[in-house]
Amino acid sequence: MLVELEAVAATEAAIRAVGARLRPLFRRQHAHRHACAYLRGLLSSAERKNGWQLAEETGYRQPRSIQRVLDRSVWDADAVRDELRAYVVAELGDPSGVLVVDETGFLKQGTHSVGVKRQYSGTAGRIENCQIGVFVGYASAKGRTGLDRALYLPQEWADDPVRRTAAGVPEKTTFHTKPQLALSMLARALDGGVPAAWVTADEVYGGDGALRRALEERPQAYVLAVKRTQTVTTFPPSQPLGYWHADELAAAQPATAWQRLSCGEGAQGERLYDWLYLELRPGLQEGWVHGLLVRRSLSTPEELAYYLVFAPTSASVETIVVVAGTRWSIETFFKQAKGQVGLDHYEVRSWQGWHRHMTLALWALALLAVEAARAKKGALAPPTSCRSLSASCAVS
Repeated sequence: MLVELEAVAATEAAIRAVGARLRPLFRRQHAHRHACAYLRGLLSSAERKNGWQLAEETGYRQPRSIQRVLDRSVWDADAVRDELRAYVVAELGDPSGVLVVDETGFLKQGTHSVGVKRQYSGTAGRIENCQIGVFVGYASAKGRTGLDRALYLPQEWADDPVRRTAAGVPEKTTFHTKPQLALSMLARALDGGVPAAWVTADEVYGGDGALRRALEERPQAYVLAVKRTQTVTTFPPSQPLGYWHADELAAAQPATAWQRLSCGEGAQGERLYDWLYLELRPGLQEGWVHGLLVRRSLSTPEELAYYLVFAPTSASVETIVVVAGTRWSIETFFKQAKGQVGLDHYEVRSWQGWHRHMTLALWALALLAVEAARAKKGALAPPTSCRSLSASCAVS
């Protein structure tokens, strides 16, 4: 993205337009007004986006009214999420878009926040007491942002009626693995009209056969990271019949099979790696193929990454490589969402509170992404910081 989100503030006109778009989804006018104020607060320059600071930034004398947005106000976070999807499609949608799946951890103290347990957090890089959220992002030539969110509810939480009741977990909610949560969100996006040529995700999701098969049945192209020990099957006419571990098959290829390609532009310029791509076998659908993609670092050649590919036979290696590189866009998304719009600044313990905060934070980030896309096209007037808005317009 040529215009970084850090350099773009949301204009008041854009915030008001989004507020008007969301008005039919709120039963009461004051609930809608407080939700819009919450959104403005997330877009403000406040260092922490907690109740007191959001109230101060948006002209409230005390935080209770704005805190009600996450608990007692009547509104459907899923309906607001669906409207977010429509907004992103209208503003950033592109037929070559990529859906990107990943998870992030939210460090917590205590045992009462819904879904919290000692579990591995990629955010911390170790096992911590945390909640895990699974997210689907969207990346296109026009911009990148988040589309959907789901809280991972560990098995011990799903099986504990006392904790479920205390945290307000809906009765119909059962245990789902992270790949199952991801698949539900991907299906929601694709069935909801999100234009996506590809899906990409890391090993947690790429190693799940049910997720891969569900995408293949659509058919939906993917580039999914897997472990080096992932079993791959080959058969004619792509390859002789065989069963391999991904690293074994890669090691059996000649040096001439590798090629140096860029998987996209990074902070330091083009991200160059050596790549190996092999067609493994034809897909069940005519015109589709299964493949194995391997990435090798230039500076440390022993560092290899493996991807399973399901793609149209017309897809070029260069395109597949760029899709693999697009997965990193969601890491930037998490950094921006936590650093700019307070994705991890919430102070709620309930199921409803978590999903409401995440939904409004995704809206805030999407609004910034759209403003950045307009700025890139030269259509954006000099932005007005939310902090400069008067208190009267902050709660209008």
